[in-house]
Amino acid sequence: MKVLEPLQLRGFRILWAGMTISLVGDGVTLIAIAWQVYQLSNVPTALGITMMAMSVPQILLLLLGGFVSDRFERRRVMLFADLVRGAALLVMGVLSIAGVLEIWHMALVAAVYGAGTAFFGPAFDAMVPDLVPDEMLAQANSLDQFMRPVAARLLGPALGGWIIGAVGVGWAFIVDAASFAVSIACLLRLGHVQPVAHAGDREQASGSIWEEIREGFAFVRSSVRLWGTFSAATLAYLVFLGPAEVLLPYLVKNELGGSAGDLGTVFAMGGLGAITASVVMAQRGTPRRNMTFIYIAWSLSTLAVAGYGLARFPWEVMLASFAFNAFETAGLIVWLTTKQSLVPTRLLGRVSSLDWLISIGLMPLSYALAGPVAAALGVRNTLIGAGLLGALITVAFLFLPGMRAAEKLTPIAPDGVPAT
Repeated sequence: MKVLEPLQLRGFRILWAGMTISLVGDGVTLIAIAWQVYQLSNVPTALGITMMAMSVPQILLLLLGGFVSDRFERRRVMLFADLVRGAALLVMGVLSIAGVLEIWHMALVAAVYGAGTAFFGPAFDAMVPDLVPDEMLAQANSLDQFMRPVAARLLGPALGGWIIGAVGVGWAFIVDAASFAVSIACLLRLGHVQPVAHAGDREQASGSIWEEIREGFAFVRSSVRLWGTFSAATLAYLVFLGPAEVLLPYLVKNELGGSAGDLGTVFAMGGLGAITASVVMAQRGTPRRNMTFIYIAWSLSTLAVAGYGLARFPWEVMLASFAFNAFETAGLIVWLTTKQSLVPTRLLGRVSSLDWLISIGLMPLSYALAGPVAAALGVRNTLIGAGLLGALITVAFLFLPGMRAAEKLTPIAPDGVPAT
């Protein structure tokens, strides 16, 4: 299969193996955090506070994370981030097992975890092109987006639900901490990476941190496909992300009477949807009308959030989860390949950090508002409204002047500036 071709490369194979194990652990924690919060305080606002605490440090440190990932060896940056996040989850697990964990503990540990993610995300995004040549980037991104749902949305949640039911939620955090140890071992085995040459690469810049960050901003401003997509994500996430992540576990636990295992099954169905999309995209490649495809797919994905609010039976929530993740993943695969084609490798860490920063910049506000809005309008009405409004916002950005002017992967010019 074409999607497996990047595994022929030793460096990518090792990075992929460590990432996969770590993502299984993240899937366990996905269930554990929601279930632990609702055990301690059975109101959506409590989970919103915890998720907000995780996202604020991530946002504040993303620019620094992008700078660090472009200035220093990316493998070492990822090692540091994994150490921080693994230690944070170990503390969370110990406190939970000891029976002394409180919401403020969870918020504090989540903040440390989010800080580590601010460095890991840009470094990982920029590391893939270091290991994979241009002709394999689409397959590498498809394989990445295939394994993320398999590990984090299918295997991890199923395992997390079983662990919580069998030995308690605290041990779920310990399992994720152990998965970071495996990821660290893989990064150590990877050793020093000699980046693959790509079209448009130039010598490493040596300016100050602010000069390099400004260069990243200037590059993003030069392309409507970059700044427009970042802005679309910002507004759409503000509307739907908080309700989807905070209210879905509450809906399953309280209104549908489900268990941690049931919540794990809902997420697992989302993982199956993402897997299906990854396989399809790996075989068909990048669509010629790539920007249209991205925005239509993401609009349909956001629309599926309304399906959570309309669902009256567990199988309907599972179907909505399948659709949400399938369309989101299909759009994301094409977007990652487009972004990596538009941006020179030497700038990719900074541009990726800006992608994260701008896209999730209002995410803490979304988490903070989810509980109060649900209290005022109802959980179901909030989910329905978030899905409809988020889809309208997303599709509107497709009609920005220049967004569809060159619907293909534009090669990077010799000076590193993409076509707008």
